[in-house]
Amino acid sequence: MTSLSGRIALVTGASRGIGGAAAKALAAEGAHVILVARTVGGLEETDDEIRKGGGTATLVPLDLRDFPAIDRLGATVHERWGRLDALLGNAGVLGTLTPLAHLDPKTFAECMEVNVTANWRLIRSFDPLLKASDAGRALFITSGTAHKLRAYWGCYSVSKAALEAVVRTYAAECSGTNVCANLLNPGPLRTRMRQRAMPGEDPESLRPPEAAAPLIVQLLSPSCSKNGELVDFK
Repeated sequence: MTSLSGRIALVTGASRGIGGAAAKALAAEGAHVILVARTVGGLEETDDEIRKGGGTATLVPLDLRDFPAIDRLGATVHERWGRLDALLGNAGVLGTLTPLAHLDPKTFAECMEVNVTANWRLIRSFDPLLKASDAGRALFITSGTAHKLRAYWGCYSVSKAALEAVVRTYAAECSGTNVCANLLNPGPLRTRMRQRAMPGEDPESLRPPEAAAPLIVQLLSPSCSKNGELVDFK
């Protein structure tokens, strides 16, 4: 791994799963990590693990559907650090696995707000701060369902397909700047969302979220030159 000493990283969905694992890995490489999630208890658990390893973090309890709060967070980061070196848009919701015609409008709206709109708002708020870094890096978690388009997965699939369009558009706009933006498909990992989606699956047959953390660190490091790419964790 590349040392991230002195760099500022922000991770959404940092209370557990992929976000929690990534946050701990980033901190272990020297980054100061801004932990964002809805649950205070989960954030505190991640923070405890980071501090045990000698790292540092700032906790931000935040519902990403509170879009003005994302703007306020951007202003706070600007005031405190003046830049953002790494952004991991990890937080997401599964929605409901059901035929599209049966999907509750509130569920569809929540899925789009968390998986798409919130990430666009993060880009909107943090773009100037990423450009203030010597090597701003943004990474967003997607899913193979954006392309497989399986029956009953419409809510999640549509939101991830839209997210990919948002990120790749942003990456194209960042061409020629010091900012790179990419997507990561982590594949099947032992997460709470995976367990909810596949209740009959043996979770012990899957790799833990920590397995993907080194790749996430690599994609958020200054040495990463990829831009606008969809990277599969294999």
